[in-house]
Amino acid sequence: MIRPIPYGKQSISKDDELALVDALNSEFLTQGPKVYEFESKFADYVGSKYAVAVSNGTAALHLCTLALGVNYNSNVITTPITFAASANCVLYCGGKVHFADIDSSSGVIDIGSVIKLLESKPEGYFHGLIPVDFAGYPVNLEEFRKIADQYGLWIIEDACHAPGGFFTDSASKQQRCGNGNYADLAIFSFHPVKHIATGEGGMITTNDEQLYKKLLKLRTHGITKEPSLLEKNEGGWYYEMQELGFNYRIPDILCALGISQLKKAERGLSRRKEIARKYDEAFKGYKSIRKFENQQNLDRKGIQHAYHLYIIRIKDRLELYNHLRLNNIIAQVHYIPVYSMPYYRNNGYHDVRCIEAESYYSECLSLPIYPSLSDTEQNFVIETILNFINKKL
Repeated sequence: MIRPIPYGKQSISKDDELALVDALNSEFLTQGPKVYEFESKFADYVGSKYAVAVSNGTAALHLCTLALGVNYNSNVITTPITFAASANCVLYCGGKVHFADIDSSSGVIDIGSVIKLLESKPEGYFHGLIPVDFAGYPVNLEEFRKIADQYGLWIIEDACHAPGGFFTDSASKQQRCGNGNYADLAIFSFHPVKHIATGEGGMITTNDEQLYKKLLKLRTHGITKEPSLLEKNEGGWYYEMQELGFNYRIPDILCALGISQLKKAERGLSRRKEIARKYDEAFKGYKSIRKFENQQNLDRKGIQHAYHLYIIRIKDRLELYNHLRLNNIIAQVHYIPVYSMPYYRNNGYHDVRCIEAESYYSECLSLPIYPSLSDTEQNFVIETILNFINKKL
């Protein structure tokens, strides 16, 4: 039997191993120079002015909401088709989340649904937006920025799925996910199934110097030693806790791995696109398999999909899921609408309905896609799916 083929997987090379060994043999295991080096190189990669490395993507979201002042009076809009952390970060600060529906052609938050929510409440009711670059498809943040400015909203871009992705703006300029040109803050994750894997880890990017400085404090208990920020200075040892922050630091060891992984980011993205094109071609003409836009159409629109996930929609989803499992193919479902989770249902969201999101969830299935997926393995996935489909005809 073929070895298990997961939907996503890290790709660790000899260079990555050597980078870890060097970090282990250095003077710093944490709070050392590798953290700033990773931040600087990642900021260069996405095109932002500043980057703050943290312990994971959820910590990144939490720090963003803290830095923007989310509190018990805050009302924030996000998508229900995302990992729970995209919404939970607002709850951590005592705020309330509101769910807008998704665009059925891309899976990202639908701007029309957002506008409908905004118009349903008095002016000033909403405070922020958290759009998600779902599966690697970049949200057109230029359009959302116009709406945000009209209603006085901040934007946190959840770009965990989309390092290297971009959309083309109205001036024909490529806007990379997380570059900070339209969002106040953006966040990334370095979980093993993501493009850049450090085991755990996350990054916040921004072009706002004040937010950047605030994030640095909040990441480390709200403590600073920066002389220009101190209320007084009693000597080189002196520090002040100026806000209630958290220990959301990331070790130098993981940053060293991140730096090594970052060198291969574009090559990995190219391989993901290659795998996606092959799936597109293989499933072309099968009416029972619905997909998001293919690569050719994305290229025409000036969109670079980062392909964290490759998703199909199929009526017999459970049956196909089980069939793949029997053949050692570990497909996955992304995601259950957040508002339908028991915690949300039991805390005021039992009446929430997003029609497109629920329709999508009933049919979606994420297929294996990661740089080290071999042609032989992908061919086996395709053959197994098509065999299942053809038996249904």
